[in-house]
Amino acid sequence: MLERYQPIVINEEVRLHCIKTDKFKTNLVSVYFQRPLLREEVTHNALLSMLLPRGTRQYPTAQNISMELENLYGASLGSDVAKKGERNILQFRLQVANEAYLDDKNIFSKGLNMLDQLISDPYLEDDQFSSSYLKQEKENLTEKIEGRINDKIKYAYERCIEEMCKNENFALYEYGKKEDLPKITGEQLYHHYGKLIESSPIDIFVIGDMEQGYIEEKVRKTFQFKRQNLVSGIREQVHHKPSKVLRIEESMEINQGKLNMGFRTNVPYESELYEPLVVFSNILGGGPNSKLFKNIREKESLCYYIFSRIEKFKSLMLIGSGIEFEHYEKTVDLIQKEIYEMKKGFFSEEDIDSAKKGIITSIRSLTDTPGMLADFYYTQTLSKNFDSLEDIIKKIEKVKKDEIVQAAQEISLDTIYFLKGKKEVAEK
Repeated sequence: MLERYQPIVINEEVRLHCIKTDKFKTNLVSVYFQRPLLREEVTHNALLSMLLPRGTRQYPTAQNISMELENLYGASLGSDVAKKGERNILQFRLQVANEAYLDDKNIFSKGLNMLDQLISDPYLEDDQFSSSYLKQEKENLTEKIEGRINDKIKYAYERCIEEMCKNENFALYEYGKKEDLPKITGEQLYHHYGKLIESSPIDIFVIGDMEQGYIEEKVRKTFQFKRQNLVSGIREQVHHKPSKVLRIEESMEINQGKLNMGFRTNVPYESELYEPLVVFSNILGGGPNSKLFKNIREKESLCYYIFSRIEKFKSLMLIGSGIEFEHYEKTVDLIQKEIYEMKKGFFSEEDIDSAKKGIITSIRSLTDTPGMLADFYYTQTLSKNFDSLEDIIKKIEKVKKDEIVQAAQEISLDTIYFLKGKKEVAEK
């Protein structure tokens, strides 16, 4: 069982988190750089996550890096960006075999050295990022941004958030905007990266079966981050009462409508009502035993899928559903009816127990991969909460019906987003 731990301060706003577990045959190192989610740099950060794995000074091509990783028993190395609330996270990760199973007892140190090179010693030409690499990765990022529409469920979900939070940074897509790409030069991007490395809060997570003292020694020896002009994370604004419901409709060549409804919950994650809110959302739309699934999908046969989800950092609740175009108004009305009845307490102890079991199963599944575990603990770090998985499970288990009803009272509908077919628009 994973217990609570205390992060180790390596340098100013550089913290090491050692999560000891014997569940995996590999060790994972994830290095997170925390940035504010801003229009002026979100595209830069996404581009960096794609460009940096292309080469380092010692290993100038992806093929060179791949060959060296094969020498490290098939280790993997990479980077990506994420959005957590109104924070833009640039993440680097190394997964390497546990040297306890190998003859080479320096695999962890060698892997850390590769990771450090990826972060601190990128491949440059004339003191800037390679123009050919930059051109290729701009094209790849353009494809990724344009390819958002290929996953219609995710696209509609994100579009609802964009419309709902139009004047808030949370509306920004973590991979940025393609219209910003032509202006980015190799020199400008390298300058931005230098500032990012020096000024970002850094969290280093190591998940594996190694002793903390050994990890700390290797990390201190390998990573030498310079620190200056540090940026600090700003807590998102979460209290908001919509003056009216915003309705947005878009059309696309699709056969099935995508309905998304965005709600302001006004329950921050620091609140004692946060866990009751999570249980509320799960009773409402957390799975096959939920109100929305049983009453709208099964009883009324109005949708192909339906779910409810909480956006933790921004205190939003999103409901997503796939429906026939003509079922739009009826589905909206029935969803609102289910929420109204739950606010009045029209749900049973059996509903609560079923929801709790579903939530606890999801929490326990976070231990299935080292990546999920690192992401969970990093999310905890951002919310300044060092509860273990078991601590969170205990909080869920303690949630009472009156707390769920209380948490629900501040929930209000903000935005309805509907993605419909072009044929339907033409017929109208």
